[in-house]
Formats: sequence, structure tokens, C-alpha cells
Amino acid sequence: SLECIHQSTIEDAESILAGDPAAHSIAEVIGTYPGFYAIAIYRIANKIHELDVPYLPRIISEHAHSVTGVDIHPAANIGRSFCIDHGTGIVIGETTIIGDHVKIYQGVTLGGMSVHKSMALQKRHPTIEDRVTIYSGATILGGDTVIGKNSTIGGNVWLTESVPENSFVYYSSKDHIKQKK
Repeated sequence: SLECIHQSTIEDAESILAGDPAAHSIAEVIGTYPGFYAIAIYRIANKIHELDVPYLPRIISEHAHSVTGVDIHPAANIGRSFCIDHGTGIVIGETTIIGDHVKIYQGVTLGGMSVHKSMALQKRHPTIEDRVTIYSGATILGGDTVIGKNSTIGGNVWLTESVPENSFVYYSSKDHIKQKK
């Protein structure tokens, strides 16, 4: 319903305001933040997609993509209080599931592994659980890949395997996955 979309977008704007020290007001976030615009358009396109309206959700999503540089498939499942900061270059694939209170930065890809067309209806994109932060340039691929709750994924990390709750994953010359204390 329109009330649900309105409530979701207000929660998204509040999340962006809380998460970005440069944001000074909800009005500023709503009026000037491309990440907010991309999320708001996604929320509308997603509801239209759920109504099985052909083409229109993708048309709307692609318009937002062309304006913001943020590519969110309308069939993705995104939870409450979603925050995109510096959104350029973000890709969120069709079967992605994102929990509540997730924050992602520019250049993040939540994508699928290369699969045969016959697998198009299977889950091909990752699941991001609640309260996860994903920093710029991170790539997380695959339908079986789950990023556990309360985890932080550092910049330029490439993941094709799941990480447990409370993990801190970062790029180094060696692979590192550490549990938060």
C-alpha cells in the first residue's frame, strides 16, 4: 500500500540521516541524496513487481539507475531502515535478500555467480542479514552466500562464501575473517 511505501521511505531517510555525518536534516536527505532516491524508487517498483505488472517495475528501476548510478532490481527483497551512502556503482541483484538496518557504500555489488539460463528462477544472489555494514568496493556473490547479522564487510573485499554473525571481514594480503569480541 502507499502507506507502507511512505513509512518505509521515511525509515530509510531517517537511517541515512543517522548514518551520514554530512546529512543535516530529513528534508536534505529526501531532496538531495541519490541513495535515498534509488531506495524510494525501488520501494515503488518492488510493490508494482509484487502485483505482477510486466515491464513497468524494470522501467522505473532503470530510470533510477540512469539518474543515480544505483542499480536495484525491483524483485530484490530489502528490509527496513536501509541506508545507501555515496551510492554510485551499487548493484543489487534480483534474488538478493537484505535484512533490516543495513548500510552499504559506493561500488558494492550484491551479485550472482554465472549460471545457466535454466537456473534463472533459483536464488542466485546473496543474503545480507540485519545490522550489516558493507564498505565501498565490496563484491558479494552467490545465492548460497549469507552475511551474518552484525557483521562488517570491509572495502574491496570479494566474497563467495558465507560469514558468521558478528564477523569483521577485511582485505589484506592474506585472507582474514575475525569474530568481533
